[in-house]
Amino acid sequence: MRLTGHKIAVLMESDFYEPEILYYQHRFPEEGAEVHFLSRMWGKDEITFHGHEHRMPFVVRESFEDVDEFALKEFSAVIVPSGMVSDRLRYTEDPAELPPAARFLRRAFQDPAIVKGIICHGMWLTAPLPALVAGRRAVVHNNLLGDLRNMGGEYVDEDVVVHDDLVTARTGGHCHLFARTIIDLLAERERPAVGGRRAALGGAR
Repeated sequence: MRLTGHKIAVLMESDFYEPEILYYQHRFPEEGAEVHFLSRMWGKDEITFHGHEHRMPFVVRESFEDVDEFALKEFSAVIVPSGMVSDRLRYTEDPAELPPAARFLRRAFQDPAIVKGIICHGMWLTAPLPALVAGRRAVVHNNLLGDLRNMGGEYVDEDVVVHDDLVTARTGGHCHLFARTIIDLLAERERPAVGGRRAALGGAR
């Protein structure tokens, strides 16, 4: 299995695209990776989120707010999925403060050894922090073309685009291509040592 020793974080909220999340839940472990679904837990031990199409329930028990600097370095990839997940996660009680999910994503972007995967409407989560994607090649859902360009991103008309440590995909329906690209990128690295640090991602793509 090519991803034994790797950990992948997937951010979660309600109105997720069920086929995409179920695909990640099974496809990454097929390659040996651990998948952790993280959300803002609001002081609860678990939250049941519901899908957008079929209202499928999905229980999350892990908070990205509990991930300290050492725990963050254990993740090989952080994924922002499609659907309305990112819109819900970018809620902030105080307009003067960044949403907790955006702060977590910013921390992930500060580490080039972590692959950042953003698919479809997931790009919404970067809106409070446009510098994360400014100057980067990326693809988004057609509805977000203006958003990407306003953030300074360079739109590329392809189903999946890789720019250094950022992988983007057009829609949730492209999750299989998106996941395969992330798997291939991670498989190119040294196998992580147990409890150790991963090798940094190579040059620009």
